[in-house]
Amino acid sequence: MPPSAEPFVTGFVLAAGGSRRLGEPKQLLRLGSATLLDHVLDTARASGFDQLIVALGGSAEEVRREVDLSGAEVVVNRDYETGCSSSIAAGLSTVDARARVIVLMLGDQPGVTSDAVRRLVAGRGEDTKLAVCRYDDGRGHPIAFGRAMFGGLGALRGDKAVWKLIDRLGDETVEVRVPGPIPRDVDTRADYEALLAAAGPGS
Repeated sequence: MPPSAEPFVTGFVLAAGGSRRLGEPKQLLRLGSATLLDHVLDTARASGFDQLIVALGGSAEEVRREVDLSGAEVVVNRDYETGCSSSIAAGLSTVDARARVIVLMLGDQPGVTSDAVRRLVAGRGEDTKLAVCRYDDGRGHPIAFGRAMFGGLGALRGDKAVWKLIDRLGDETVEVRVPGPIPRDVDTRADYEALLAAAGPGS
């Protein structure tokens, strides 16, 4: 691989949730002709990552059968019920040694665009520890971690640990402007129905 001035960026899709509130694997919910996770992975592939990792957990075998995982390195998080931080920890050993940035994406947030991802990576600045998207109505995913943060990611615990880390870093967290509202994620049936309604007929 020829040398490049651009940092090596690893995309990391968190798709290990057990969907307890929904009652069925949300990764496999349909949105148009594809699943939610297919939409997210299509965005990840279009985002110019040098490496793509996807963490599975709940319904992992069913997801493997029904979702196009091509181009992604799959890790299986057996401890997915303890929160999304366990998925980050499970995948850290798979991150390429050349990586200088990890971009976290949620597997149940199909409204994130490759433009948002590229804005985040381009706008984070060199040597930034952590950068987050600033949408019209607040902060949201995806989130980019600089190499200085990689070691600490494995020590995070629970579902909200990343946001607690962002709060703890305070002014060290870089906000990158992304137009539009925070993309919807899906935790409940009502969330899914709202997503379908927003997508319009045929979804």
